[in-house]
Amino acid sequence: MSVVMEGTGQFELMCRLISREKLNIRESSLLASGSRTDIGDWQLHLKSMDDLKLHYSGFHTPHFHNLSDLVEGNLASQTRKHGQVQLSDSSDDSPNVLAFQIIGGFPFTTDIVFISGTDSENSIVEERVNSLAGASLSNELKYKEQAYDEKIEKVFNLAEKVDSDSISVGKAAVGNLLGGIGYFYGQSKIALSRTLNDREHVDYLSYWPAELYTAVPCRPIFPRGFLWDEGFHQLVICRWDVHISLDIIGHWLDLMNIDGWMPREQILGAEALSRIPQEYVAQHPTNGNPPTLFLALSGIINALKNNEFNAMDRSEISLFMERAFGRLEAWFQWLNNTQSGEQMSSYYWRGRDNRTIFELNPQTLSSGFDDYPRASHPSADERHLDLRCWVLLAAECMHSIEELLNKETKPGKNYGSTVKLLTDLELLNKMHFDEAYGAYFDFGNHTEKVRLEWKELKAGHNHATRQLVREVSERPVLSLVPHIGYVSFFPFMGRIIPSGSWILEKQLELISNRSQLWTDYGLRSLAKTSSLYMKYNTEHDAPYWRGTIWINMNYRVLSALHHYSEENGPYQDKAKVIYKELRSNLIRNMVHNYHQTGFLWEQYDQVKGNGKGAHPFTGWTSVVVLIMAEAYDTI
Repeated sequence: MSVVMEGTGQFELMCRLISREKLNIRESSLLASGSRTDIGDWQLHLKSMDDLKLHYSGFHTPHFHNLSDLVEGNLASQTRKHGQVQLSDSSDDSPNVLAFQIIGGFPFTTDIVFISGTDSENSIVEERVNSLAGASLSNELKYKEQAYDEKIEKVFNLAEKVDSDSISVGKAAVGNLLGGIGYFYGQSKIALSRTLNDREHVDYLSYWPAELYTAVPCRPIFPRGFLWDEGFHQLVICRWDVHISLDIIGHWLDLMNIDGWMPREQILGAEALSRIPQEYVAQHPTNGNPPTLFLALSGIINALKNNEFNAMDRSEISLFMERAFGRLEAWFQWLNNTQSGEQMSSYYWRGRDNRTIFELNPQTLSSGFDDYPRASHPSADERHLDLRCWVLLAAECMHSIEELLNKETKPGKNYGSTVKLLTDLELLNKMHFDEAYGAYFDFGNHTEKVRLEWKELKAGHNHATRQLVREVSERPVLSLVPHIGYVSFFPFMGRIIPSGSWILEKQLELISNRSQLWTDYGLRSLAKTSSLYMKYNTEHDAPYWRGTIWINMNYRVLSALHHYSEENGPYQDKAKVIYKELRSNLIRNMVHNYHQTGFLWEQYDQVKGNGKGAHPFTGWTSVVVLIMAEAYDTI
């Protein structure tokens, strides 16, 4: 346990060995005290009825992102000197970090109580400490737990949808997502050049000092804001408390520059910078990111239309939309204009490396799908299907907000016309549909004849090293990129395909085909028939979006299946059958994994169903609670 004093203030250290007898004396529970200008005097107490030993160490450090290093160094020194893993019971002068080590026989119970304002005449320290420990604390926690359970049921209505084992996972998903919301402050680093090769130096300038209130994907591994993750987070959070959601979305929009661009990964402060490889720090202002905040905003707008808010909430939401409209408009215009392609209504993600000799298929980090297969040879001729559909989602949402606020359509900003253009099925099919496969694809300069081969490459001073190098054995041509996976289903997810179209039947067949995407645990990210299925992209880059199961995309597919299962048409029953089985598979596997490991995971194995990657990943994997609740269109 560590106590950190940031800013101005002082500690008075009061540490001693503690026994049961001493704990019965109120004064013996005091561990440390101090003072800050913002909270006044404060005290830290330890309360326990068990026999415990306590060791401590005080540090003075200008940095707070390396606390683990300080504690580990102290423990290592003590182990070498005394052969015991315990803190040194010593302190630097004027410490601003106190680390405590509590030792006891299992099981033991202890309460750590922090109280401020102890210099007040009415502080009643003893009474306040007791109210926050022991039976008083246990009773309060039980009350809060009951209130939480009641709100979970009120918001998500799980009792009539899933069993008790599933409900416990849903509650954990929501609680951990909310618990990961944090406040961050610092300056992003913005690349000055368009260098795409991670091996080359990137010059950068610092963004303005900015604050961000946001949820995070994974507290131990990704404890910072990610733009494309955040839209999925808000699908859950806006249902829990729309006020929190609007606050978070507002903070993200405050990060927008004058052009309408936002950094996609928020690496703010020394702690964040210390955890990330240097090549990923600089953000490129030419590169977009999926505008997933529009997913949550669309849900809020739909709920408004359905009168699902009280008068006060409706007023607050409308005021937020009015204030945010200018920035949302700037964001849309930036995305629509800077990410557009060579042909009208085409778009492509910027940021792919067309000079790489090490990547099997140049990554598209800006899309969020990283190593998902795109055209083998990046160029301005590319047409990225997912980006086209993201722009459509943004245009639909902007059109709805415009109608809500009774705004007049401005020249060059006719969102209704953009929606009409991007939902033109004939145009979409002409640009992205392959009749032979019955699937939608990207378009670009492509060949399938690409592989990685070991070669001797010259390094410095004529020294040769053996490395995996990309080999192309066929000239690429402009064509559709024949890889079936999540990207292929974006028109389906966007509900562009009419319910009576034979193309809808083809999508349902592909989804339910075990040799393509279907597994007993959810839908694969890439079909087994793809030439890049589960292939490494470089010597060290394992497959990421090349087969494993991701819950955010399965949620979006389920949302579309649910939609088509309720739309009259020849494929309604088929959509309903697939929907029920896919939902059941996802819930069953995730609940099994959670009860087996205690975690929600970043992704799930497509062969065995076990969790993989970062954990606990209670970012967008938390949408499992929406899958359980069958909550898709409104909040």
